[in-house]
Amino acid sequence: MTPLRQAPWLGLFMLLLILPACSSPKKEEGKPKSMPPALVVTAAVKAQDVPIEIKTFGTMEASESVTIKPMLSGELITVGFKEGQDVEQGALLFTIDPRPYQAALNKAQASQARNRILRENALRDYERYSKLVKEGIVTQEQAEGYRTRAETAEADLAADLAAVESAKTQLSYCTISAPISGRLGVLTVDRGNVIKANETALVTINKLTPINATFTIPERDLPAVKERLAQGSLTLTAEVPGTTDVVEQGTVSFLDNAVDVSTGTIRLKGEFANSQKRLWPGQFVTLILTLETRRGAVVVPTQAILTGQKGPFVFVVTPEESAEVRPVVSGTAYQGVTVIDKGLKPGEQVVVDGQMRVIPGGKIQIKGEKKAEKGGKGEGAGAPSSDKGPGKGEAAGR
Repeated sequence: MTPLRQAPWLGLFMLLLILPACSSPKKEEGKPKSMPPALVVTAAVKAQDVPIEIKTFGTMEASESVTIKPMLSGELITVGFKEGQDVEQGALLFTIDPRPYQAALNKAQASQARNRILRENALRDYERYSKLVKEGIVTQEQAEGYRTRAETAEADLAADLAAVESAKTQLSYCTISAPISGRLGVLTVDRGNVIKANETALVTINKLTPINATFTIPERDLPAVKERLAQGSLTLTAEVPGTTDVVEQGTVSFLDNAVDVSTGTIRLKGEFANSQKRLWPGQFVTLILTLETRRGAVVVPTQAILTGQKGPFVFVVTPEESAEVRPVVSGTAYQGVTVIDKGLKPGEQVVVDGQMRVIPGGKIQIKGEKKAEKGGKGEGAGAPSSDKGPGKGEAAGR
């Protein structure tokens, strides 16, 4: 066979030798690779005492509040306090010009003195004519006339007594004293102004010690609150948002007699001693009702709990370092942890960070831990390198 005829067969033979070599790398590239372990942070399931609480918001209000209004009209001649001052019950606050009311009292007392004399004279005349009737000197009708005069004078004197008492009462209203102890507010009328009876609000007194808090809780919490109140006092804690040092302890003092159907809540009140006067009327506060303390409750960090289509669950770390999906029944949350009523036991490890990278049943690696792989590659990459020169160079050479 001539060289020209051998050339096509030689090219075909070379092509057959090249094809297997080219197809081998493609087969290697299509081979499935295993997923690397998910890097996560874990925490241990613990048992600890957890208070069962109801957290809500409320508004502080004075335990007693009185708006001072004058009982009569007149010129305000004295203001006996400074705005914002603490006063005791009975302290003098205002004085209204008493001269018109003193004159009215003097007039009533004068009328009383006159009618007393008239009554006494009428009684003497009646007694005298009663004796003359017995002697037959005057008629019975004449004696009865003097009796009527005596009774009329008696009635006039009684009216004068009432007028004197009324004038004394009016005069007493010229001085206004504090009806309760507390903190005074803003003075609305200055001295020298003419004020009207029952119209002008002069100042408001708020009693701050003790102080009350008004708040509501959902209807679903009512049975637990009623049960706890039946056992005794219910502890209430007040915290001022944005502060760390204003925390006051008190008790629930009032439970309303009906649920508000429009909101599904019920109103309560709490009482606080407020001895340092850190709580103020109108202040917005966070309120915590402590129903009981659950001893030895199973808890996990709250961020470990996820919610799926079938309810809450957590990723539990198995001894094989894989992620197990564990359904749980969660309960009360308290200071960053949540009570687990069912599904976990103390000592187990749960994933608290990195859940988005976890595949159910897949391998995981706890952040901060280093795993040694098999062979020399593991010694060079997974394990910390030695300070010795030869070992370090040997690993690099491989």
